[in-house]
Amino acid sequence: MKLEHKIVLTIMVFLFIVLFAVLGYMVLLDLNIVDALYMTVITISTVGYTEVAEMTQAAKIFSIFVIIISVGILGFLASRVVSLFSGGYVNEVWRVRKMEKAVSELKDHIIICGAGETGDYVINQFLKQGIDFVVIEQDEDVIEELHDLRVNYVRGDATHDDVLMKAGVDRAKGLIAALSKDADNVFVVLTAKQVNERIQIVSRAIDKASHRKLKRAGANYTVSPNELGGRKMATTMLKPSLSYFMDHVIETDDIALDLEEITIQQGSGLVNTSLKNCKIPEKTGLIVLAIRKHSGDSFQFNPKTDTILEVKDKLIVIGEYEQIKKLKDLAKEII
Repeated sequence: MKLEHKIVLTIMVFLFIVLFAVLGYMVLLDLNIVDALYMTVITISTVGYTEVAEMTQAAKIFSIFVIIISVGILGFLASRVVSLFSGGYVNEVWRVRKMEKAVSELKDHIIICGAGETGDYVINQFLKQGIDFVVIEQDEDVIEELHDLRVNYVRGDATHDDVLMKAGVDRAKGLIAALSKDADNVFVVLTAKQVNERIQIVSRAIDKASHRKLKRAGANYTVSPNELGGRKMATTMLKPSLSYFMDHVIETDDIALDLEEITIQQGSGLVNTSLKNCKIPEKTGLIVLAIRKHSGDSFQFNPKTDTILEVKDKLIVIGEYEQIKKLKDLAKEII
């Protein structure tokens, strides 16, 4: 039982003892309610004031019982209150309240549904890159870990509408459905799309047949951990140097390089300018690997220098974090 619940329960028991004592004195000493309350207070507090009536043998035994019980309860209550303050509990409650307020004010953030093994990798990547996000989780052990990491979270079942709303699904720009069951992920995707049509959704797909169901439900992209794991193992066996390079680009703690997708925004100096005249490598030091035109779904790998950049075109680049930040400034993309 939580500490605050124990305190509330103790107070309720104490009030019941007071009521019981008042009724007892009214019956044993034939007192009105005010005098009975007075007798109860001086008995519990043990201040030793004069009784309002002559104490009978039964009243004395009753008083002893009331004193023993009430002193024990008051002692327990005092110890709980001390624990409340000395144990940093108040600070902890304040931190949780502050986190809940921060979550309620988030906008254009990303929601991670499920902080299991898959979600854990996503969380670590977002923490490294300083992304605004909130996790929905109901496992108390996992919540404790999120708490230690100072990660914003909402306690509850992601398949419940009210929990998604508490996480700000109506204001979020993205959602990652990483729950352990495909059916739960489908439900989350359906709910999120109904509330927020513009939200981008990436969902975990466990069964092969789930990819189509999730996309019908509204997922923009689906990812199969088993499929990715198989590809990774095959690549490591057949092309170990390539696998090592990719690990050091996007996965290790001491990341030197990173792959990034950058969208050209309205008002950028790169708009209606050829790739050659943009001089991205000279200005930022980045390598442009591909361009995805806003008018199509395909990528132009190793794009030609005369390619004209337009609003909403996406550049796939590789380089260091500070170099990527420079290009985002040039593209007028919100960092």
